[in-house]
Amino acid sequence: MKYCRFLFEDQTHYGAVEDRAGEPWIVDLARAPEEDLAFRLEDGRVTSHSLESGSFDFEPMPLSAAELLPPVTPAKIICVGSNYRAHVKEMGHELPAEPLLFFKPVSALLGPGGVVRMPAASSRVDFEGELTLVIGRRVRNLKEEDWRSALRGCTLANDVTARDLQSKDGQWTRAKGFDTFCPIGPIVSDELDPAAGLTLETRVNGELRQHASTLDFIFPVPRLLAYISSIFTLEPGDLVLTGTPSGVGPLKAGDCVEVSIPGLGMLANTFQPDQHCV
Repeated sequence: MKYCRFLFEDQTHYGAVEDRAGEPWIVDLARAPEEDLAFRLEDGRVTSHSLESGSFDFEPMPLSAAELLPPVTPAKIICVGSNYRAHVKEMGHELPAEPLLFFKPVSALLGPGGVVRMPAASSRVDFEGELTLVIGRRVRNLKEEDWRSALRGCTLANDVTARDLQSKDGQWTRAKGFDTFCPIGPIVSDELDPAAGLTLETRVNGELRQHASTLDFIFPVPRLLAYISSIFTLEPGDLVLTGTPSGVGPLKAGDCVEVSIPGLGMLANTFQPDQHCV
């Protein structure tokens, strides 16, 4: 199963995604995930535009032609810091003894193709391409061997970071939390095995900056989910950003960042100054 979230006929819809001749296509409308409350009435019934596939006169379209939105509407965005050894080294930190967690606010979400707004408060905004897990059911105190049962699928994210503010503040809330600082997408897929070794790449203006395998995680996916769920309950739709590899760096206005993993497509976003802050 692969799906996306997009605008069609001035309404938000979910779409089933299939590969056609090597390109992803939205082939039909799909039912909204349970956590997307915007699709539900007060009595819990699903609204008309999220009914079964085929309830609209919808013609298949290339994913690239759709006006894509973040494919998930999470209650929480949980992020893992320092989860690749080479990235820990480039940042000059010690290897963590247990997963380092932080949050991004849901107001930071941005869809594929959206513009990341670079705040005037920061003089250095970095990219951080990451594999992201989408939680599929309510779970607490998950056992490592049961980790697959908690997942709906995977997607991509860019953990945009105001690096200078991260150093200045001594904690990461402001540096990681600006509006638009969490691009995700373009699709969610349950057809990949995040524990088998997925290759993540990040390009800036077409130049390769990050290339790593998830086999290089300090804390693999089963450990992460067990650890996180021992602290707080995970809900359907919650996102877990699993950490970024080495190669992070600063961006300038007009840069385009592309994060990709085979099977998940490419998450592309441009960066511009936040005109509301200057």
